[in-house]
Amino acid sequence: MSEQINPRSLVLDILLAVERDGEFSHIAVRQMLDKYRYLPHRDRAFIKRVSEGTIERQIELDYIIRQFSKIRVKKMKPVIRAILESGVYQLFYMDAVPDSAVCNEAVKLAVTRGFAGLKGFVNGVLRSIARNREQICWPSPDTEPVQAASVRYSMPEWLTERFFRQFGRERSIHIFESFYQKHSTCVRVDTARRKPEEVKKSLETRGITVTPAEGIPEAFWIDGYDALDEIPEFEEGILYVQDISSMMVAKTALENCSGDGLFALDVCAAPGGKSIHMAQLFGERGRVEARDLTEYKAELIEENRERCGVENLCVRVWDATVFDPSMEGAADLVIADLPCSGLGVIGSKTDIKYRVTPEKIGELAALQRQILSVVCRYVKDGGILMYSTCTVTEEENQENVAWFLQSCPEFSLETERQYLPDEGCDGFYIAKLVRKAAL
Repeated sequence: MSEQINPRSLVLDILLAVERDGEFSHIAVRQMLDKYRYLPHRDRAFIKRVSEGTIERQIELDYIIRQFSKIRVKKMKPVIRAILESGVYQLFYMDAVPDSAVCNEAVKLAVTRGFAGLKGFVNGVLRSIARNREQICWPSPDTEPVQAASVRYSMPEWLTERFFRQFGRERSIHIFESFYQKHSTCVRVDTARRKPEEVKKSLETRGITVTPAEGIPEAFWIDGYDALDEIPEFEEGILYVQDISSMMVAKTALENCSGDGLFALDVCAAPGGKSIHMAQLFGERGRVEARDLTEYKAELIEENRERCGVENLCVRVWDATVFDPSMEGAADLVIADLPCSGLGVIGSKTDIKYRVTPEKIGELAALQRQILSVVCRYVKDGGILMYSTCTVTEEENQENVAWFLQSCPEFSLETERQYLPDEGCDGFYIAKLVRKAAL
């Protein structure tokens, strides 16, 4: 590992940014890896794996620590807690790292971060865990099914219980397991600029593993690259990172949709994936306006629009909860991919499961209804409203659509689909709602 930079120290910085400072895990990891891009690949891989793994398995790691520590985990200094959690993760999930190295490096970290007085505590807890890992008492799946699943998959108990109620125990466990499966990067090819088979061959010549997505010829799963912005096709905008389920919003919207001069409005568009996809599918047939709440989000969309070279897409700052009279009845298609609890993307944004609460889900469902009641007015007679979320809760998905259809009888449901995370894609909900043509 690098002599100048201690990778474990950078892992600790990521964990503190997430746990203490409230940063999102995927952002904290990405920013750290971007900052230290010059580090050897081995060090960068270590940083990514240990930081993501520690966050992903935090409930399980804390459960283990509690059995060997006289100090309650929640009472520990954030630095000490993070050092112990990342140490236990290495003990249990990184066979290539010797137990002695894990303990020694954890002690060094405690000292360099100003906690020399606690180095004996850190050393004692980790060495005791290393010696007695076979004696750990785990909750029984037979007598304590919720707690057992909660600890095994680091899902909060209330959320585990909720999944069990909605999907049953067996399917829920399957979903939880899918969150831990290795996630390749899903990319979409701009077929107007390059043929998918040409892009595939080009990627493979650079040692990138490419697996075609079943049923979607323009989509691939890619592995074996170091950084996306080092792939020419990504920098040129020929490739766009987008999950299969997310791609289905534009593809479903345009089924049986013909004609020229089409106009689509994406009301919560950042970072712009669905807007760009729609604009690319339109080509010369139509144009797209992508909106979001802040200048920052609009800039994200604009950056992606420029990278992808999309000319039939414009970007505007607008609050989706506020009615825009200029848009009333103006859109052939409205995309409403709305803020949600994100429970379908826990596999890639692991700290979501720790941040969401039952109250937050209720607040989001109410916000979604508020936005739907506004943006439905932008849809032309015979036009389409695409409602989507990256979550799996009934309140935010099926129940919201049922409410909408009752509140707005001028719309009918053409199709709906709930994708679950164990289907090889993100958990995602899509409903295609059609405004009935005027008599």
